[in-house]
Amino acid sequence: MAKNHGVESSGEGRGKIGSDSSPFDSFPEDCISKIVSFTSPREACVAAAVSKAFESAANSDVVWEKFLPPEYESLVPRSRDLSSKKEVYFALCDEPVLIDDGTKSFWLEKASGKRCIMLSAMNISIIWGDTPQYWEWITIPEARFKRVAELLNVCWFEIRGRVNTRVLSPRTRYSAYLVFKKADRCYGFDDVAIEAGVGVVGHEASTRTICFEMDDDDEEGEMGWIYPQEREDGWMEVELGEFFTGGDMMDGHEIEMSALETRELGWKRGLIIQGIEIRPANIQ
Repeated sequence: MAKNHGVESSGEGRGKIGSDSSPFDSFPEDCISKIVSFTSPREACVAAAVSKAFESAANSDVVWEKFLPPEYESLVPRSRDLSSKKEVYFALCDEPVLIDDGTKSFWLEKASGKRCIMLSAMNISIIWGDTPQYWEWITIPEARFKRVAELLNVCWFEIRGRVNTRVLSPRTRYSAYLVFKKADRCYGFDDVAIEAGVGVVGHEASTRTICFEMDDDDEEGEMGWIYPQEREDGWMEVELGEFFTGGDMMDGHEIEMSALETRELGWKRGLIIQGIEIRPANIQ
């Protein structure tokens, strides 16, 4: 998942940097709240540190409901005792929610409130994935989903996933990552180029070369390959590519993300696929 990016948790009174008063304290609180609601979650947390009056206004439900998705009430378990919209917001940032019968995971990026999605291995297309001699569906405690796919033995490696931009945030550049682990016995991926692609269905995809092995000999990226990184949750991820969502969500596009090795056709084994994660790109 994306990192914190400097946004504090929902605890009250953290990171105060302002004084007890401000020239804006004479403004009505609902007016301040309305203004802050047009900013971002990160900026709302900064505004709360300006003064006591700003803290009260910036922490109000008027502000934080604007940062929540319209369907937020259906995403938060009724068993959770959340007393404010701000607490609901941070719950959706810190605790991804399973949706679509447990085949997808949904959460919000903490700094911006942008929607994030992970498609489970059950929700993507894996060639030979329903053939027990090639892939096995297993349950492991560290996985987010009920089942993940373990590669037993294939020479033709092909994974594809699709997402409609309607379920994502508008006017946002997203990155797609394949999230995986390696089994104790893993082979067939050393110095093997995997073709990754991301693009609108029906149009030519943007492609790049990725690898599932770390390569200390290519630290500066001289080969132009994209290598995996370790995540905070213990899994690995490798970036498949980026795409941009337009402003009109009523005119959503189907985005396809893929990882293929269909040229060398050497036998491969030992990847455990959790899914494809889609989150806002890290713009440098």
